[in-house]
This record gives sequence, structure tokens and C-alpha cells, in this order.
Amino acid sequence: MQGSRVVASLDTLNGREVAQHYVGKVIAVRASDLPTLQDGSFYWTEIEGLEAVTTSGTKLGVVDRLFETGANDVMAIKCGSEEILVPYVREVVRRVDLERGVIEVDWEAIG
Repeated sequence: MQGSRVVASLDTLNGREVAQHYVGKVIAVRASDLPTLQDGSFYWTEIEGLEAVTTSGTKLGVVDRLFETGANDVMAIKCGSEEILVPYVREVVRRVDLERGVIEVDWEAIG
């Protein structure tokens, strides 16, 4: 990151003029080309779509997206037409089970 921009280097782009044609374009990376993360770390794309449940078993909804706030990352969980914002921090996220498609959080639903 350089300020609010992402700066990347691609082997096939030689020179600033060539790279300029890609400014504002979507660049994709195959999941199989991403580095393996340490245990307990996940790519956001692995978290999105998981069913969020509380430690007491209450279903909150499905993780729709994650975003940065500066202080910590936040999960936006869709619950019908509602959206629940839950901090994605160690104190809240108790377990991520990709096989079952579930993320368990220490966060009680309101209402």
C-alpha cells in the first residue's frame, strides 16, 4: 500500500507506459497461486459466505463482506434485510470452520 493505493509489480509488464494501460482495471489472481497462510489466518474470500453463529449457537446470518476501518477489520453479516457489523478480531472470532462453512463469534444478536 502506498497511501490509499495498491502498488503491484507484474512480471509481464515492462515499463511504466505499459502498466499505465492497466490502471483502474481488475486484476485477478488464481486462489491456487496465493501463498499458503499460517494456521489461524484466512483470506477474506474464504470468510465471505460463511454462516456466522454465536458461541451460544444463535445464527446471525452470512458473512457478506469484510472491510478495514483503520482500527480493525469488520465483518458485515447479512441477516435478512439487516446487516450486523462484527469486529474481526481475536477476542470476537472464536473459530473458523471452512469445511462446515461456519464462523463462530462471541457476539450476541440484538433484537
